[in-house]
Amino acid sequence: MTEENAVYLGKSTKVEQLDLKLANRHGLIAGATGTGKTVSLQILAEGFSSHGVPVFCADVKGDLSGLAAAGVTKDFLEKRAETIGFEDYKYEKFPCVFWDLFGKNGHPIRTTVKEMGPILLSRLLDLNETQEGVLNIAFRLADDEDMPVLDMKDLRKLMAHVAERASELTGEYGSVSKSSVGAIQRRLLVLEEQGAENFFGEPALDIRDFMKTTSDGRGMINILAAETLMRSPRLYATFLLWMLSELFEELPEVGDPQKPKLVFFFDEAHLLFDEAPKALLQKVEQVVRLIRSKGVGVYFVTQNPLDVPDTVSSQLGNRVQHALRAFTPREQRAVKSAAETFRPNPELDTERVIMELGVGEALVSTLEKKGQPSIVQRTLIRPPSSRLGPLKDDERQAIINDSEFMSKYGTTVDRESAYEILEKRAKDAEARRADVGGTVGGKRDTEYVRHGEFKVPSANSRSSGTTRRSTRRTSSRQTASEAFFKSMMRSLGTAMGRLLPSIIKILLGRRR
Repeated sequence: MTEENAVYLGKSTKVEQLDLKLANRHGLIAGATGTGKTVSLQILAEGFSSHGVPVFCADVKGDLSGLAAAGVTKDFLEKRAETIGFEDYKYEKFPCVFWDLFGKNGHPIRTTVKEMGPILLSRLLDLNETQEGVLNIAFRLADDEDMPVLDMKDLRKLMAHVAERASELTGEYGSVSKSSVGAIQRRLLVLEEQGAENFFGEPALDIRDFMKTTSDGRGMINILAAETLMRSPRLYATFLLWMLSELFEELPEVGDPQKPKLVFFFDEAHLLFDEAPKALLQKVEQVVRLIRSKGVGVYFVTQNPLDVPDTVSSQLGNRVQHALRAFTPREQRAVKSAAETFRPNPELDTERVIMELGVGEALVSTLEKKGQPSIVQRTLIRPPSSRLGPLKDDERQAIINDSEFMSKYGTTVDRESAYEILEKRAKDAEARRADVGGTVGGKRDTEYVRHGEFKVPSANSRSSGTTRRSTRRTSSRQTASEAFFKSMMRSLGTAMGRLLPSIIKILLGRRR
């Protein structure tokens, strides 16, 4: 049905397929709810896997778990296959690995706070510029003092330590205000309530584990259980951006390979860009632009093509556009914008067709051999070979239990890090203070009690039969008792000066 080096998508006036050599030029799947975006994602994942390309995708509704099971006969699937001439159509399952940040519906995914870094963490915590600066100082301090920051308790302890040393750190690193530290600590509590403490820790994910193939040469499909994660949209978006950044940093340059090393599907893509600061948008744009040279293709899945900024959208060469509704001015702009991203077809009114497409239909344009987009075509999307709909719980659990990653990521590791180091420092400092504070001139302070301006033997000293020579207090400041005594003596002296003449007269008179 298709060429050996292409993924079959469906049929228009001709066979529509995605050239594997150009699949790392990224893509977009867009369309309103219920128009077939998930099925398009599913058949792309099947196609890539069949050609030995590993896939990562977020399953926000649970439906993509069906990739791990063979489909069952359905009349409308058979009819679609017949209509488009899909003679090789068969039902089959695909190799899948299930992942879950919370470790419930898949293998846990963890990274360390240090690997996440202050920029992405600031995005996750929604910090302002000043607070982000303080967080950067905290990370720098941890590096300078060799304190690994691995999990949430490490970060909380580090921020408390920064607050204690705020004055000292201000002089060395820049302004550190306790109010900013307090704001960060409050945001950390909110993040923990969303379950983020499950994400930070060890063993940290080896990003290369997403790039496995089976013994028969098929690419593994990594499915992130995102139904619960979607309740924390900032955590979801930050996690996927972290993944892209890790891929960019870890993978070697490969230029334009014959097929991608990994294809990454970013569902609900608007969450990545909503209210994102300019610096973050620039980072996304940079990663998307450069990561293709690492052999990674990124495909955004979203309802509205306007959700993806122009600077990113311009880099998405392969497009599958399902139906859009146009009842409001914004929806009308979205339709027009989507139509303008395609290479025109003289036989189609693209803007009108977008609003007429049925379920399972799409406008398709893919990159051709010279990297030019093909003329947009109205296309019937091929039916999936795997199951439509989610796996049952016991089916999913059986796959999780049989996975090679069960032993690698199943148990949390808590090694010595910033929390333990700072706790030990605090205990050592307390011990030193007790030792220094309890010694005077090499002798234990328990042998003395302070009294007025002298040190006199304490009860412990007297009971042991030892006596100490009184030593004058070195301080020049008066105690309260000293001040009272001196004041009383001055008053007494003044009174005596006044009475003395009278006393002398009385005494002389008696002598006469």
